[in-house]
Amino acid sequence: MYCEDEEVAKEYLAQWRNEHHQARHLCYAYRFGIKKDVYRANDDGEPSNSAGAPILGQIQAYDLTNVLIGVVRYYGGVKLGVGGLINAYRTAAKEAIENGRIITEVVKDRFELFFDYQDMPLIMDVIKSSEASINKQVFENDCYLKIAIKIEDTAPLLDKLKEFNSLKIKSIGTF
Repeated sequence: MYCEDEEVAKEYLAQWRNEHHQARHLCYAYRFGIKKDVYRANDDGEPSNSAGAPILGQIQAYDLTNVLIGVVRYYGGVKLGVGGLINAYRTAAKEAIENGRIITEVVKDRFELFFDYQDMPLIMDVIKSSEASINKQVFENDCYLKIAIKIEDTAPLLDKLKEFNSLKIKSIGTF
C-alpha cells in the first residue's frame, strides 16, 4: 500500500484490524522517506522476528520506500513453526509486491501549514494556483493543511505565502 508517513500507516492498520477483527495476527512493516531511514517491523504476537522482519526484508529487497505491507493471518489449526512462519510472511510480502503496482513518485517538499480561518480563502487560492497537492486539511477556527510540492516549485510558493501574518509553516521533510 502506498503510504508516506506513520500517521497514515496507523490509519490503514486500524482499518485492517477492524475489517479482520477475528484474525489472530496483523503483522506489518513499513519504510518511509527519501533516505529510507524511517522503518518499522511488527510481529503482532508471532515469535520474535518471524513476521515483521521478513516483510521488511522484502521491502528492502525491492528497494521500496513510502510503503506499508500488512499480512493478516487467521489461525487454521496447523502450527507452522518459526521457519514456516518466516517463509509464509516473506512469501506473502513478495507476492503482494509482485502483484501490486509500483508507483514512481517525484521527490517533493512536504509542509504543514497552520493559519487562522479568516485567511483560509486567500491561502487556499495561493495553494490551488501552485502545483502543490493537499494531503490533509482541517478548517476550523484554527486551520491546518498538509501539502506536498515539487522541490523546484517550493521557493515561489513560500514567497507568496510570506504575506499572511497568521500563517505558520512547518517543514515535514523532503521525500
